[in-house]
Amino acid sequence: MTTATAIACSNIALAKYWGKSPRGRNLTAVPSLSLTLSGLRTRTTVSVDATLSEDRVELGGSVASGRARERVVGLLDELRTLSRSRRFASVASHNDFPTASGLASSASGFAALALAAQAAFGLSLSRAEVSALARRGSASAARSLFPGFVELLAEAESAEPVAPGEQLDVEMLVAVTTLGPKETGSTDGMRHTQATSPYYPAWVTAAPVLFAEAKQALLARDLERLGAAMEHSTLLMHASMMAARPALIYLRDSTLRVMECVRQLRAAGSAAFFTMDAGPHVKVLVERANSARVSAALAAIPGVERVLASAPGPGAFLVEE
Repeated sequence: MTTATAIACSNIALAKYWGKSPRGRNLTAVPSLSLTLSGLRTRTTVSVDATLSEDRVELGGSVASGRARERVVGLLDELRTLSRSRRFASVASHNDFPTASGLASSASGFAALALAAQAAFGLSLSRAEVSALARRGSASAARSLFPGFVELLAEAESAEPVAPGEQLDVEMLVAVTTLGPKETGSTDGMRHTQATSPYYPAWVTAAPVLFAEAKQALLARDLERLGAAMEHSTLLMHASMMAARPALIYLRDSTLRVMECVRQLRAAGSAAFFTMDAGPHVKVLVERANSARVSAALAAIPGVERVLASAPGPGAFLVEE
């Protein structure tokens, strides 16, 4: 039996991706720019065991089944092919933050799985190769292999680093508005939006422009401009979802209250900007100097269960057991 453990951090997209490429292979339709977060982590252990007659997958302490198990086994199958192995594996994965609720748990989960599993199968893949492997399980996972600010271009096989976390003196605050899983997963939500929303073509046209604007602002260390592009990207993405038929609405009343609070804080002089993924939580990019003040204001909003604060984080890494 050979065992490897990896830790990967979740990442939050500042310039969003929503929708798959018509080329398939889980390639994205638009480019994205993200920030890897130190405070949201997945720890995954993979043991390749000759005594197993099938793969065993445990997620968050429970045995996985259905689609969740199939996605993990699919990645393991690819590694069996690469390593020319017929052995099965035992996988145990745990998040230290809410799962399947819009906090990019699949990003950190598949990044940690890909890195640990390739090591357990005796491979030494490059970081780009591991990123591409993780992307096939979850597109956003490609970005969690790298630290700081990361891009995943449209139809790209792997992500690439753009700037270190120190590029901006910021933190990401996560206003958690519900602790349960979301009703519609991201993959199903994307397919539904692509198939039924009249706003989806407009999103595909606008997203690359906003990505370029956000990246230029980041490289220029212009937080105000980055924040404006980030908020516009978020609202355009959610507009395309809400125009689907039937409408796909991830936002809750508490989500809207947090958005309004962020606008008020900004008007009062605190540099803070919101973003949301496919879920009800609001992530707020804020200058580190204002983090405590903004966090306290968010925590006081009705419907906010708690506020998680995270600095920019490292790329995925193997753990010495």
